Amino acid sequence: MSGRGRLALCAFAATLMAACSMLPLVDPVTWFLQAAFLLAIQCGVGALGRRVPLPRLLTVGVQAIVLVVLLTVAFAREEALAGFLPGPQSVQRLVDLLTVGADDVGRYAIPAPDTPGIRLMLVGGVLLIGLTVDALAVTFRGAAPAGLPLLALYSVAAGLSNGDADWLWFLLAACGYLLLLLAEGRDRLSQWGRVFAGAARPRGGSGIGASGRGALAPVRTGRRIGALALGIALVVPAALPALDGGLLAGTAGGNGKGSGGGTISAVNPLVSLQNNLNQPENREVMSYRTNATGVQDFYLRILALDQFNGNEWRASTRGLKDVPKRLPDPAGLSPEVAVTEISTNISASGSYQQTYLPLPYPATEVRVGGRWRFEPEGRTLVGDDGETTGGAQYSVSSLVVQPTAGQLAGAGTVPAALRREYTQVPDSLPEVVRKTADEVTKGSANAYEQAVKLQNYFASEGGFTYDTSVNSGTGSAAIGRFLRDRRGFCVHFSFTMAAMARTLGIPARVAVGFTPGTAQSDGSMSVGLRDAHAWPELYFEGVGWTRFEPTPTRGSTPSYTLPDAPSDDSADPARPETDASAAAPVTPSASDSCPAQMRRQGECGSSALPGAVTPTDTGTPAGTVLGIVLAAVLVLLLPLLPMFWRTRVRARRLGSSTGRTPADATARTLAAWQEITDTAWDHGIEPDESLTPRKAADRVVRMGRLDTEAAEAVHRVAGAVEQVLYAPKPQPVSGLAEDAEAVRAGLRGSADRFARLRAVVAPRSTVRVMWAVSERRAALTGRWRAPQRPAWLRRPSRQQG
Repeated sequence: MSGRGRLALCAFAATLMAACSMLPLVDPVTWFLQAAFLLAIQCGVGALGRRVPLPRLLTVGVQAIVLVVLLTVAFAREEALAGFLPGPQSVQRLVDLLTVGADDVGRYAIPAPDTPGIRLMLVGGVLLIGLTVDALAVTFRGAAPAGLPLLALYSVAAGLSNGDADWLWFLLAACGYLLLLLAEGRDRLSQWGRVFAGAARPRGGSGIGASGRGALAPVRTGRRIGALALGIALVVPAALPALDGGLLAGTAGGNGKGSGGGTISAVNPLVSLQNNLNQPENREVMSYRTNATGVQDFYLRILALDQFNGNEWRASTRGLKDVPKRLPDPAGLSPEVAVTEISTNISASGSYQQTYLPLPYPATEVRVGGRWRFEPEGRTLVGDDGETTGGAQYSVSSLVVQPTAGQLAGAGTVPAALRREYTQVPDSLPEVVRKTADEVTKGSANAYEQAVKLQNYFASEGGFTYDTSVNSGTGSAAIGRFLRDRRGFCVHFSFTMAAMARTLGIPARVAVGFTPGTAQSDGSMSVGLRDAHAWPELYFEGVGWTRFEPTPTRGSTPSYTLPDAPSDDSADPARPETDASAAAPVTPSASDSCPAQMRRQGECGSSALPGAVTPTDTGTPAGTVLGIVLAAVLVLLLPLLPMFWRTRVRARRLGSSTGRTPADATARTLAAWQEITDTAWDHGIEPDESLTPRKAADRVVRMGRLDTEAAEAVHRVAGAVEQVLYAPKPQPVSGLAEDAEAVRAGLRGSADRFARLRAVVAPRSTVRVMWAVSERRAALTGRWRAPQRPAWLRRPSRQQG
């Protein structure tokens, strides 16, 4: 394998080793395999481009195009042109996924679920870092600066992780960087021929110079220095407490125990079960026994999504408290409304690991072991410090609220603060939502009649079809599309009814949880994955948050929304709470008759869950997105154009070795001399075209403070120039490119840090581009004399020195 091939392989390995630091952030880690496969393709394209060879900038450009195509195929194939070409819709899809992924990163504790948005951020980030490392270390032959993107990759992971084994990931990333440096050093040494090993050894020892084990001396030295630096980086932060907040330190997790404070930024917790929900069998999530006389309305609620930002429904950031012995009374519930308190014993499956505790609503008392916190607004229990529902057994006391139609119709005035918070809708909500809500509820005397009409419109009267094969968007555009096509599943029905209720001034939110489940022969109830559900909750002063069921064929219609139907779901207080053997016959759960098409498409599984879907709204126009992306690329690349141009010119001048004619030899010699002249200019020695090559070489040696080796190199090139310019039969000279590189190394060695940086990032010789443009413009306009230029653009003629 060639030296550059080894370097490319090391760049690939270094990127993956640094990316390993992100493995603890997401569960499962299948994203890493996808990222490694796509990164291998991207690096392979770069290797092919360099082998052709393509110009360096073109190679990086081709790799960038391949990166976009790979992400399009992996994450937006359905929206792509011909299934793989990026287009406006695929770009918008990627932007939407990135937006949702950024929100998900801020909501989930570590390890976060592998949502599409988070996966895109991880895979895309690894590919982008891999492209940068490959371009710097391999294409532009600078392994040292390639450590910056590797450090950035590790720093992101270290900043988000909880501190577990951070030293191991740092060690792995650092070893990858050292491997890259050693590969580059070996490649550079091989370009100079045999390696000089140092002083001669005593007679009888191994040989000196270029052969034997002495050739490994520079490599051994580099390894020792790297190992020492790595050891210091690991030991010093551990020894100094003041450095606890550095890259090796994790961020504190959890909210603290028993503090009574803390906040949670929540979203639908069922996203973490996405992989399990896609299983073909209806695996049991939990089982329970209750002393309620009927369980058709016994929904197990996890949390409520109360914010609608136009892209998705999400839960608000709320404060957490310690779980009180008796939970506060439900908000808005009047003593005049009949309630019955029931008791339920719930046993969660060991495979159901969820940070939210499923509870009947409204719960009044929860007896559960472990570390749990209480969020009063949503009346939910949240696991603290890694606590989950896996294998949990707990008992709950809850209320069966039995309002009458009259009580709901006569509901009082909603408090202003609550009304303001729960009736907000985004500006992006289509006008058809408000218009349809007004048409459906026309003639209603109160908010209760409006709510019932909305429910009936979706469930039976509006011609809607329950269909899990439609696009599962959750934002404003998806709601408008649902009203137009009239096809969807519980996500669409609940989200749309809640949005329409808000436009009517009725406070609304969306609850996420499970339908009652399936009765078992032993009297218990079994809740499976296919019982996952979402439903709207509307607020009525005097009754509180009230469930409605707009989704046809799912759940049960609340009795208080049926005409002349009394509410008789009460408990028998004489029965012990653990004895449910005499429970009344229960209507089977809708999951029992779930058709195969529904099971495949998700209402029985993950696609029914609002958190498991990603926004597919139109959002920002594709043209605007492309314009912003192009502007950002220009802003980033424009300052680097002089560096790229100078690198390309140097490669062209010193890389040409074809042609055997005298004219070819003359061109190579003059190109090498021009390169030395421009290199000196880049380091502050302006050219003087009035000097002979020999005097110009003396001037470069003197002003550049060159060492002996570099001085001899510049004089050799100057002599070759005099040969091709003045000798009748010029003698061919070899090694001109090596001499030019030696002069460049000598100038860099004698310059200070700022001068070296200026010579690379903003080389002065790039002003030749301006000269060329000016002269071409003059030629096109017919002016044969040299145009007048500003002083900083004029060619230097004589320089003192």
